[in-house]
Amino acid sequence: MADKNINVNDNLNKLLTIMAQLRDVDNGCPWDVEQSFETIAPYTIEEAYEVADAIQQKNLPALKDELGDLLFQVVFHAQLAKEQQSFEFSDIVDAICDKLTRRHPHVFNNEITSKDDLAKKWEIQKRAENKNETRSSVLSGVSSNQPAINQAYKLQKKAASVGFDWDEVGAVVDKLDEEIDELKDEMVLANNRKRIEEELGDVFFSCINLARHLDINPEWSLRLANERFTKRFSYIEQSVEQAGKGVEECSASTLMMLWEESKRSGSSD
Repeated sequence: MADKNINVNDNLNKLLTIMAQLRDVDNGCPWDVEQSFETIAPYTIEEAYEVADAIQQKNLPALKDELGDLLFQVVFHAQLAKEQQSFEFSDIVDAICDKLTRRHPHVFNNEITSKDDLAKKWEIQKRAENKNETRSSVLSGVSSNQPAINQAYKLQKKAASVGFDWDEVGAVVDKLDEEIDELKDEMVLANNRKRIEEELGDVFFSCINLARHLDINPEWSLRLANERFTKRFSYIEQSVEQAGKGVEECSASTLMMLWEESKRSGSSD
């Protein structure tokens, strides 16, 4: 890629200036002016998911655009904080630079650290930095205000950092089998929905634990499964449409036959 001789600081200053103009009470955009941290937060989450989607689709032009949208969200929050005289964009940059340097002594202080020790030290450092907790719990810092898959993954990683973990993946598979058997037992009884819900949750939790031990991101794995499902079901719809029908007119056995056909055809690639 050709060097465009772009000054990053100039670009960031330009973006910050645009954001300030959008928030100007007298001459700004009415929609931007009326926003707050609370109203902007859902858009921030949405933009993060759109970044992930562009990566999943291997669409680099879209990724460039979505990363810009996500950066704008950071700038928007920084502007809101600046107006409240709390902090501003430069403080955000300083904070993350300090944090990254502090949490990577193996890079910046030339410390020799194994991968396992590195993960443990990372969690210890994060707990030490958490000054807002009245009690320093190993699980501190795992917010419940996030997707449950991500929350479970982080809880397990933190517990594992102090040795609360299975030694090998086979034991995790055994635990998953055990949780599935317990779910089956509750389903046979079929008279306690709460217990079925709890056992199903344990199955999900164990699946996420298995993903962690396999070094697979469970959210990403599920996204790929969703993509395969969508492609295979689209194959079913197209096949039925070519026969002059709609999927609602087909029997379950016909749909399942087409499903298996879609897998053999490689429509999930």
